[in-house]
Amino acid sequence: MYLENVSFSYPGKPVFESLTFELPDAGVTAISGPSGCGKTTLLRLIAGLEKPQSGRVHAPGLAKTSFLFQEDRLLPNLTCREQLRAVLPRGAEVYQYLDAVGLSDAPDSKPDTLSGGMRRRLALARAFAYANDKSLLILDEPFTGVDPPTTEKIMSSLRALPLPILLTAHDSESLSLADTVLPFQKITGKS
Repeated sequence: MYLENVSFSYPGKPVFESLTFELPDAGVTAISGPSGCGKTTLLRLIAGLEKPQSGRVHAPGLAKTSFLFQEDRLLPNLTCREQLRAVLPRGAEVYQYLDAVGLSDAPDSKPDTLSGGMRRRLALARAFAYANDKSLLILDEPFTGVDPPTTEKIMSSLRALPLPILLTAHDSESLSLADTVLPFQKITGKS
């Protein structure tokens, strides 16, 4: 997956100009940078939710994108187990995903009974469940409200997946566990 000479701006506010970079075929790539520098816009461009004014986003061989937004976007009337079954093929096992994010003891809990960090982990489990080996997994601030030991466990699970993973992060814990860290200023050409 790569971006080639991508330019994008909101009305009156340029965000990127001639942005070019390539994402590895597997592993966790983290994009760091201050709030408001365009990290989420970059993820939205890569996912096809925004269109560049010029240049192109090319994703050969990727069948779909699994996107974890900054908001959890959970279905309020579904339990943890049901949230995952909603995105998995019929009959697929859900417990491996709950275990990967430390929620194996809460399969029948609904979002309103979970803490903020637990809801975030459930949303992350759903993104894992939706992805497959022909996917790009995009995670926008996936560890908001998640404690460092749980972040480390989840990052270990992420790094074991045979697909490209792109995430944004502010915390040094998740950045230190990524395979590659791209400071946003570096990939935009701004220093």
